[in-house]
Amino acid sequence: MRSREEKTAARSPSWLLLWTALAGLIFGLIQFGEPLEDALRTLRNQTHSNRASGDIVIVKIDEASVREVAAWPWSRREYARLTDELARSGARRIFFTTPFYGPTTAADDRKFADALKRSGRSVLAVKTVTGSSSSLQTGALPYAPLADAAQLGSTSVRYNFRYTAWKMPFAMPIDGRTLPSFSALLANVEGRATGETFIVDYSIDPASIPSVSARSVLGNRLPAEFVRGKDVIVGPTTTTAANELSNIPGIGEMGSVYLHALGAETLKDGRPLYLGWVPFYLAAMVLAALSLRLRHSRRQVPLIGGFIAFLLVGTIPLEARGIHADITPALFVILTVTSAIAWRQYRQRGMLNAVSGLPNLTALQARRAGRNEAMIVARILNYAEIVAALAAENEKQLVDQIVARLSLGSKDRTFYHGDGGLFAWFEQSAEPFGHHIDALYALFRNPVRIAGLPIDVAISFGVEIGSGRSLANRLASATVAAEEAAHAGLKWKYHDPGTIEDASWKLSMLSQLDSAIDKGEVWIALQPQLDLRTGRISGAEALARWTHPEKGPIAASEFVAAAEQHDRIGKLTDFVLEKAIVAAAEINSRGHEFGVAVNLSARLLSDRQLTMRVAALLSRHGLAPKHLTLELTETTELAEGGEALAMLSRLRDLGVEISIDDYGTGLSTLNYLKKIPANEIKIDQSFVKGLCDNRSDRLMVQSTISLAHSLERRVVAEGVEERETLDTLAEMECDLAQGYIIGRPMSLESLMKRIVADSRRRVA
Repeated sequence: MRSREEKTAARSPSWLLLWTALAGLIFGLIQFGEPLEDALRTLRNQTHSNRASGDIVIVKIDEASVREVAAWPWSRREYARLTDELARSGARRIFFTTPFYGPTTAADDRKFADALKRSGRSVLAVKTVTGSSSSLQTGALPYAPLADAAQLGSTSVRYNFRYTAWKMPFAMPIDGRTLPSFSALLANVEGRATGETFIVDYSIDPASIPSVSARSVLGNRLPAEFVRGKDVIVGPTTTTAANELSNIPGIGEMGSVYLHALGAETLKDGRPLYLGWVPFYLAAMVLAALSLRLRHSRRQVPLIGGFIAFLLVGTIPLEARGIHADITPALFVILTVTSAIAWRQYRQRGMLNAVSGLPNLTALQARRAGRNEAMIVARILNYAEIVAALAAENEKQLVDQIVARLSLGSKDRTFYHGDGGLFAWFEQSAEPFGHHIDALYALFRNPVRIAGLPIDVAISFGVEIGSGRSLANRLASATVAAEEAAHAGLKWKYHDPGTIEDASWKLSMLSQLDSAIDKGEVWIALQPQLDLRTGRISGAEALARWTHPEKGPIAASEFVAAAEQHDRIGKLTDFVLEKAIVAAAEINSRGHEFGVAVNLSARLLSDRQLTMRVAALLSRHGLAPKHLTLELTETTELAEGGEALAMLSRLRDLGVEISIDDYGTGLSTLNYLKKIPANEIKIDQSFVKGLCDNRSDRLMVQSTISLAHSLERRVVAEGVEERETLDTLAEMECDLAQGYIIGRPMSLESLMKRIVADSRRRVA
């Protein structure tokens, strides 16, 4: 096996070079890099701006001309007047970019033909189908009396997908003869082959080309020497003449008259030399071969970096001298080889797991950014047993399915794969990831299918909260926590260095919690919810808070999760429910329509007395049931129906609102939504926070809102921390928003002051 790998490694550079050569060849032949090529050439042109010669003058049929002389399109009577005025002013030649097909009125046609004859030096445009180099069809020539009175020139160009003409022809064929292009005529260039093109020098500033409005010419306001002895090119620049506009790189949409003038100015400076893409492509292949042979990054980096710098910057002086070439095929080749070299070096450092290709635990320990984040470890308890029963080639399929499930709700998460079925990743310490881990655990209740065989996967999770210890120590702690969770029959378990040092505290925390509720150490904070339609604070979520007399504030993620895992959540829920109902009743009694939301553990849905206790609390404190919302996280217990769904139905019959909390992180299916008798869907903050930056999150949120509204359910977005996110949610017609930008969790007194102040502002 070793010798085979060595042979493969020795052969890989040659294969890489061959495939890169073929890919680069196809890249160049199909002009795949044309958009990037155009963008780079535009940037280079802007670094060496040039001025026009001044020998060509543009007469613009602009907005003022259309407004003051005649509406567009102009009659040939106006062109006749314009021709006479320009000829009288001493113009050397007069070019018209507008094609004059067919007759109009006899009088107008005669006046224009007579004016052309009088000038004796006018050129009319002949235009083929856009981008075509074939002979013109019948009827493409100007109207015969006009064509007989003037010289003909081609205005046909080849546009790209952005309606930009980078290349222009010297001449075009028509009815067996060759017509020179306007650019060639203006530059007095003759004798070029039909269909031969040149690159337009867009470094010439269009603003430096002398120009004058047609209204000034017709109004006798043209300076005496402005056009004398110069070539004049006449054409529309008004936006109403859309078919006479072109895209000028680096500037934008301008009249096509500027395009022909720039082409002429290019030829006046000498014929540009276009080398194509092959020379630099071949140079890139030679450099790629040399780089693969060097093998040492200290030699490769300056060689590759220097070549890329030459392609991007070194071509500027060449183009300033009229020498042009395409560089994107060469960039493609060199960047492909560079990426392959970097990837090979990355693998050689031992940072990837050989089976999955994921970063391994060595890569995790080298990750600097993870020191202040929570580390989560997923341990596949029967991994060795599964692998032993599978064919060698099926282990990667197993890993892929495990990672796909762990990725639910966060496709961009980076996973680290260790030997023996260990998977690790990082989460923000402040995030409430307990429910998410519960949802991940539920996913693994369904078997994976490998080669058609269903296989049960036993999993446990360990969590190490961010600390100053080394990542290696934290990884060991999280792994131990996962093992302890498995032995204790738990889904997951914390291993927090800041709390395990006080073992007596962890052992007595739940009993102290019960006592703390009785002593008044536990209280509720209310985080306001904003109605996005009215801009009014219409409700709040009640959150449990514990201020310990010795330890100070205790994290809710610590005591709530522990209480739920050990079936001690009932007393805490009853306390929060009562305090929340009291708060909502007081606010409503002051004339403010206000609802309150309380988290309800799915474990309590098996409590047959729950409905009676909720009804009693509502009645005792005089709060209408519609003002109470019970939030439940997506779980398998709910999806499986039975007693849990029956309990929810009884709560709905009572008039209480039901909300699906952390939507998107668990069992988000249409069947699930149909089963749960919910009034509300609460989108998890992991999707809301990425709403403005992540296209997948944006689509998830938008589709969830549309789906919820189609099911006649309102939508709450949690974790809203930025104004841009709030505005986007309002545009998406989300119903309610909750997050720090609206308000942090606060006391009832603070919330009451906020509501009163908001009411006064609206009245004012």
